[in-house]
Amino acid sequence: MSLFSSKKKTTEEKVVKAPKVVKAVAPKKVATTKAVSTGVSNADLTVLTKPRVTEKAGLLSESNVYTFEVSTNANKFTITKAIKDLYKVTPRKVNIINLPRRKVFVRGKFGVQTGVKKAMVFLNKGDKIEFI
Repeated sequence: MSLFSSKKKTTEEKVVKAPKVVKAVAPKKVATTKAVSTGVSNADLTVLTKPRVTEKAGLLSESNVYTFEVSTNANKFTITKAIKDLYKVTPRKVNIINLPRRKVFVRGKFGVQTGVKKAMVFLNKGDKIEFI
């Protein structure tokens, strides 16, 4: 069995096709409407995934430190802007912690704990964030 055949293929008559003619179409005019601004953009909503509710986060919230899970491409500036827009408070400081994926062995099976990026938001005294 050979990989490359030594036989040359015979060429058959080639049918010449005419090139396709594409008609130019003028772009449609789109009516512009003013968007109603709610003060919160979609980008701000996607930065903060959810509040991280754990025992440690509950204890830290008593000292004005709130913990959120954030998107993987979020940075301190976008998190600060999202907190200002959503909760109407200005963070004093933002720390970001990246928790990588971990391999685990539970109940006789191998698995993976998903990684997450979390942000610890420090607020000034007197400021609060209410989770409903």
